[in-house]
Amino acid sequence: MKVKELALAQNPAACCSPLAAEGMSEQDAATTARVFKALADPNRIRIVNLLANAEGPACVCDITPQLGLSQPTVSFHLKKLATAGLLQREQRGVWAYYSIDRGALDRLATVFRLEEARG
Repeated sequence: MKVKELALAQNPAACCSPLAAEGMSEQDAATTARVFKALADPNRIRIVNLLANAEGPACVCDITPQLGLSQPTVSFHLKKLATAGLLQREQRGVWAYYSIDRGALDRLATVFRLEEARG
């Protein structure tokens, strides 16, 4: 065994870099997990994508033909996304209109935010 390998075998932590930033709180992790759980369906990903690219709020009747699903199924998925905090819901008469909650997406993006590499 080489000297460096021997040193690492005796002190395995010597090869590891310390964490540069604090981790997220347990509450933030639980909230984020709920969001990821809501996104763990391909149809919900498609809904978020459609609404993220829409010019304004969209009615379930606008989303249904895009997905090729029944209206009750699309409503079910929209409710899951709204409950997770990803969508805003506005009632207009008998129809509900949905839009992306940009703040929720910004908060979600912080999970993946990387700081510049330190030299």
